[in-house]
Amino acid sequence: MYIKRAIENTILQISRDFPVLLLTGPRQVGKTTLLRHLGGEERSYITLDDPDARKLARDDPALFMQRYKPPLTIDEAQYAPQLFPYIKMSVDNSGKKGEFWLTGSQTFHSMKNVSESLAGRIAIMSLSPLSNSEISGVDSEPFTTSGERLIGRIKNVPKMDLLQIYERIFRGGMPALYIKEDFNIQAFFSSYISTYLQRDIRDLTQVADEMSFYNFMVSAAGRTGKPLNLDEMGRETGISAPTAKKWLSLLVSSGLVYLLQPYHNNILKRMIKTPVLHFLDTGLCAHLLKWNDSKVLERGAMSGAFFESWVFAEIYKSYLNAGKVPPVFYYRDKEKREIDILLLENGVLYPIEIKKAASPGVESIKHFKVLNNISDIKVGPGAVICMSGDLLPIDRNNNFVPAGLI
Repeated sequence: MYIKRAIENTILQISRDFPVLLLTGPRQVGKTTLLRHLGGEERSYITLDDPDARKLARDDPALFMQRYKPPLTIDEAQYAPQLFPYIKMSVDNSGKKGEFWLTGSQTFHSMKNVSESLAGRIAIMSLSPLSNSEISGVDSEPFTTSGERLIGRIKNVPKMDLLQIYERIFRGGMPALYIKEDFNIQAFFSSYISTYLQRDIRDLTQVADEMSFYNFMVSAAGRTGKPLNLDEMGRETGISAPTAKKWLSLLVSSGLVYLLQPYHNNILKRMIKTPVLHFLDTGLCAHLLKWNDSKVLERGAMSGAFFESWVFAEIYKSYLNAGKVPPVFYYRDKEKREIDILLLENGVLYPIEIKKAASPGVESIKHFKVLNNISDIKVGPGAVICMSGDLLPIDRNNNFVPAGLI
């Protein structure tokens, strides 16, 4: 069963404008399935997971290019960066668009060179785990706090209660877990982590101690939705702060973790500059922390942190799927006033608070007013994303927004 992806039209449009498309993203998010679906019978396909194809691509890229003609999809292209100069020559000679589609399970290491080798010829896009909209089979669009947009959307989006939302949080967004509903979640993530550690981390980045890196992943999972503290993470896993910084960069480059940066300008001198760490797949995060049931997770001590990371990831994915850079920040100052998410578009800040409550109350927007102190910035309508059963006004400019409506 193929699950329709929100990014499909964006990929086809960009492929009409560029000769080469690189689709990156974590393992198992459906990159290959998506491109093979879009390419159909007209586009050839080869994977460099095949040892023979990989050896040919590395040892004799010119012969590889003779054997496999465009339009061509090359899966796991990071295993043979030797191909990139030959792809450049091919597209320069043909002058055609959409000649090559490449995939890579991560953007670090050898994939860093692809944009330089193919500068001006390549569009790079990122595929994330399934969004809530994709799982529910409804249209996806970049999240905004516009009341008009939310009213229009609520007509088409199924309502979700607390337990349904936490089932989504617990399961995460890996397509395999929705194609087959009775898939063993624990077995899936155990295999996923093993493959990630052995193939991406050990083989591609030469991290010698896989168990220490695994423990570092667990430490990061325990801090989802919280300000980053590399010193603590290093102490917990017995590594130095520089090593912790390097390993965190691997998690970020792999698309598993996002560091949400604070919004600040020269006026806001009392801003806290530490980023907030969010796991982009809450299912993987739950597995790392040994949660084995959605109901137990909902009642657990990290229930609120998981909800916040899930909401953030849904907003983040809504922009990626439209081919846009997510305009996301957060606010926290030394007086401990904070706003969970700020969207910045066209010089306007849109504040978003995240509350695991059905009726958070008007005090949930009390920190929105600090934005009025920022010069040269307008403040747009805000939202409190929560467990409300319906879209409800808080005041003239802000609304309670059901989490399932993202």
